[in-house]
Amino acid sequence: MYAEVIVDIAHSDVDKIFDYACGGDVVRGMRVVVPFGRGVTTGFVMRIKEETSVPPEKVKKIVRREEELPALTEESLFLAEKIASRYHVPMALTLRLFLPSEMRTGKVSERYRTVAFLKEGPLELPSRAKRAEELVEFLRENGEQDTAFLRKQFGGALDTLIKRGAVVTQKKRVFRDPYAGREGERAEHTLTNAQRAAVEAVKTTQKTVTLIHGVTGSGKTEIYLDLISDALARGKTAIFLVPEISLTPQMLLKLRSRFGSAAAILHSGLSAGERFDEWMRLREGSARIAIGARSAVFAPVESVGIIVIDEEHDGSYSSESAPRYRTFDIARLRAKYNGCKLVLGSATPSVETYRRAKEGEFSLVTLPDRINARPLPEVQIVDMRREVRRGNASPFSALLRERLGKCLEEGNQAILFLNRRGYSQTVICRDCGYVAKCEHCDVSLTYHSDEDCLKCHYCGTKYRMLPACPECGGRHINYVGTGTQRIVGELKKLFPAARVLRMDVDTTSGKEGHFRILSRFAAREADILVGTQMVAKGHDFPSVTLVGILDADMSLHFPDHRSGERTFQLVTQVAGRSGRASAPGEVVLQTYDPDNYILRFAAAYDYEGFYAHEIGMRAATNFPPFARIVRVMVTGEEESETVEALREVYTLLNEIYEAERDRFLFFNRMHAPVRRIQNKFRYQVLMRLTDGGILKEIYSACDKVKRKGVLVYVEEDPSNLS
Repeated sequence: MYAEVIVDIAHSDVDKIFDYACGGDVVRGMRVVVPFGRGVTTGFVMRIKEETSVPPEKVKKIVRREEELPALTEESLFLAEKIASRYHVPMALTLRLFLPSEMRTGKVSERYRTVAFLKEGPLELPSRAKRAEELVEFLRENGEQDTAFLRKQFGGALDTLIKRGAVVTQKKRVFRDPYAGREGERAEHTLTNAQRAAVEAVKTTQKTVTLIHGVTGSGKTEIYLDLISDALARGKTAIFLVPEISLTPQMLLKLRSRFGSAAAILHSGLSAGERFDEWMRLREGSARIAIGARSAVFAPVESVGIIVIDEEHDGSYSSESAPRYRTFDIARLRAKYNGCKLVLGSATPSVETYRRAKEGEFSLVTLPDRINARPLPEVQIVDMRREVRRGNASPFSALLRERLGKCLEEGNQAILFLNRRGYSQTVICRDCGYVAKCEHCDVSLTYHSDEDCLKCHYCGTKYRMLPACPECGGRHINYVGTGTQRIVGELKKLFPAARVLRMDVDTTSGKEGHFRILSRFAAREADILVGTQMVAKGHDFPSVTLVGILDADMSLHFPDHRSGERTFQLVTQVAGRSGRASAPGEVVLQTYDPDNYILRFAAAYDYEGFYAHEIGMRAATNFPPFARIVRVMVTGEEESETVEALREVYTLLNEIYEAERDRFLFFNRMHAPVRRIQNKFRYQVLMRLTDGGILKEIYSACDKVKRKGVLVYVEEDPSNLS
């Protein structure tokens, strides 16, 4: 017997099948240790066959299996081959997507505990052994127990009874549960007529993909849970994807209150052991619902009955590292493989997705009303230019200060949204104009008051705060711009008695970071939650009656065709956190561009109006979905080598351009908007294409450029053009 093996080395030179001799205990999908070069390495068994064309003297034997249960399912192998072919990356790189990284590196393993219990039948006890008698009585009353606990309680009596055969020990597998004891109370769930109709529409449609377009608070989550319940009742499994790690613990609690331990969570915030055990529960079938952020689309569940992508419009569903996949594409592949439905949900679906639904490619379900017909919160737009003219230098308008005071007096809660962490955006010298910048990235540093330091938000490097300007020696250092830290400080001055929580990247490190803050806010341990975009999505706090959007313009004027769409989505999503219970909600939206059509559509919750305007603009200017944007990035630590690689790839791409000019709407090379990140220079070739018909040629051209220390890669419709 021979095994076709892909070695776990992500390099094009070894991206091929190697034949190894094996026994009958090796099967397709297993990880094995094989001789390779002068040593050994891990590999993935792709196929088993009876014969090989390799000369017998050159065929080496597999050293050992890594696990008894194949780590990769048939579906995983199928998907890995599709992804490798589609995105032109080594097979090893795609196979890794389906495994916990610590499993590959051997840094985590199964955990066991030893338990003790009484043997059946009569027991032979030592005479005059009171402790032994007490131990026997304890085990009769309580059943099996950890041996470590019994030794602590009863000393050497345990070992005496084990020697006499009265007590038997056994090793048992222990699963590390990241959210043990948080199942929540089981409750009856009665769907509204609109929700029942939505569930029925998903079940009965002949189309694979359904978009549920429902306003915030319309009850999309209950629809998802009902569809998952139906899948489980049919003996199937489910995958439930959410855009933010902050949403996974909350959604897990909802799933566990409904389905118990059948739900397993997969995200990067877990410890290595927890992530491995949750993955293993799914692989072995003891858990049947996988919930997590983007990477959970690769969960090792079999016989998938439903896949849900909540907040489908979110940019985090696009991978920014190789392979640069879109979660929707992988989910759709899995849905077709399993013959199941893929459900997309959003109050603000992406323009591309909504167009596909409107044109009939996807099924479309609309939920225009909140549960029990609760009104959407009223949005009041505040012109911050007038505030400045009135001498108000505060980040809060007069209206927002007044509404905050009223909200606190009435015993309600408020959320303040500002999509910028830190204390100030930039530190600048008033004397000479010097701006503090990162040594490793071409970006300005942000001041963080709680640590009294400057931070780079691209590479994470910290710097001491400047006592004086390094250029001119001046001591007139100014803080320009406002971050979440500064907002918290200002709130404490305005409302000293108010309890304030901050939620951003700096306050949510670790598995419990998001959960801890959100739990405290839900438990009414704080009156105001200040945060970046992680407070905008999916959270349901009944006592929140006020949302303040402090700088609605921030994402509006980026040089990106999606900047208006992102702003509309963000404003609508964060506004939807208000007034979700019986008390009416309101939103104060502060802007320096109050007449902007995007903000006007968002304030009116007019998605149809926004979509009609946006799709018309895109059609007129030939931007997605009427064209494809493709970017070839060239990055390297040596600028000269990076520029040479850029020239090479541009020459090859120019040949395609000259031969296929009718497919190109734009073609040029330039440095990236952020020219250097983490000491790597960044150049790009930017293309706008009429269709994706020449993508293979573009990938092939980039595959030919190989320079030491330089990375060349393709991004299709990148979610971030900076």
